[in-house]
Amino acid sequence: MSDVSVFHITLLRHGESVGNAENRLQGHADFPLSETGREQARKLAARWKVEGVNFDCVITSPLLRARETAQIIAEALGIPNFETDSLWMERNMGLRSGMTLDEIRARYPEPPFLNPYQSWSEQGESDWELYLRGGQALHKLLLRPPARYLVVSHGAILNKVLYSILGITPQANRQGAHFRLENTSFSVFTYTPHAHHWRVQVIGDTHHLNSQTV
Repeated sequence: MSDVSVFHITLLRHGESVGNAENRLQGHADFPLSETGREQARKLAARWKVEGVNFDCVITSPLLRARETAQIIAEALGIPNFETDSLWMERNMGLRSGMTLDEIRARYPEPPFLNPYQSWSEQGESDWELYLRGGQALHKLLLRPPARYLVVSHGAILNKVLYSILGITPQANRQGAHFRLENTSFSVFTYTPHAHHWRVQVIGDTHHLNSQTV
């Protein structure tokens, strides 16, 4: 087990999905991993095995692309505690879910202005709704005992969790900070509850994707 007074939190975006490969805006549309995505997850698991990285618990979005990624890593590292939590699902993209970017441009042209409380995705989540859900997911995690947690999730919701950790709020027209989180990129933080102290170890690490071994 980890230091009893400190949370060790790793936030991982899922491997490439079939939807990613087809340039689709996925949202809650439930695409499986592509073979490339499975290889990415295996490479990360192999890297962590060599580095001696392990976790007390894996928490994953229930969407297939995240769950498959989590299962590959949990099995490779022998992590016994494996849970799903819908708070970590990708952003609800409304009517755009599963559509290609070309289809979206044809059917749903971008409005000239959006405040952060408006849905930009036809019945989907606004930036503010997603930000609040990201904060709720993080809060729920921090109500657990301190341990080493791996969370497997999605790019949009993970961006808003990073906002919650770093004290950033959503801006109008999706301006402001955006974290480019590639498939199987991971970000590592520690949190010390009694001092309310966050430490950023890394954001968006993908060094394993340069490896030739699986």
